[in-house]
Amino acid sequence: MPWTGGAQAPHSNSAESARYIFFTSAEAAFVEAATDRMIPEDELGPGALKAGVPEFIDRQLAGEFGQGRRWYMQGPWPKGDDTQGYQSRLTPAGLYRASIKAIDDGVAHQFHGETFAHLSVSDRDAVLSKLESGEFHLGQIDSKSFFDMFLQNVMEGFWSDPIYGGNRDMVGWKLIGFPGARYDQRPFVPKHGQRYPLPPVGLKGRKAWTES
Repeated sequence: MPWTGGAQAPHSNSAESARYIFFTSAEAAFVEAATDRMIPEDELGPGALKAGVPEFIDRQLAGEFGQGRRWYMQGPWPKGDDTQGYQSRLTPAGLYRASIKAIDDGVAHQFHGETFAHLSVSDRDAVLSKLESGEFHLGQIDSKSFFDMFLQNVMEGFWSDPIYGGNRDMVGWKLIGFPGARYDQRPFVPKHGQRYPLPPVGLKGRKAWTES
């Protein structure tokens, strides 16, 4: 893999710094457009955008996860089997940065200079499907490896505790009826098949508890 300067570094665009730490404007546009198609808003509730999933992923890539600090990152790096997990010399931050650029370059070639964020909904879905199947060519990067990590991060951002930046207003937990971090669930253990009657609670409590 050719060396690319700054591939894992947070960007320094001050106009975006209040919202994004790691992503550039172009990267943020891709992530927002892609997460919106992964978990769109519908009649059941808010989607990934209102849940803060892009911000969650941004913070994760700017931290230890993005640098792969707890991963074994030494070689060799041949393509492994699916059962062997992540196989790349790129950290998650490096994989995101290289993949998003390659995706937008590929989209521009196929769609007359457009970027992924400016495609129609159907065309975005088609590109994501090709990434998932590994059919979208990203040079030396395996598109399926990127898609698998991206999908995992989207789910984490939608259903993790709000303390990490995603699952804003606990919309993911409300969708599936998850009670969150309540200290005692014993009264509800024997109530099989019954709807949980209480609102979810995060590690920092609920918004209503801190409102004046």
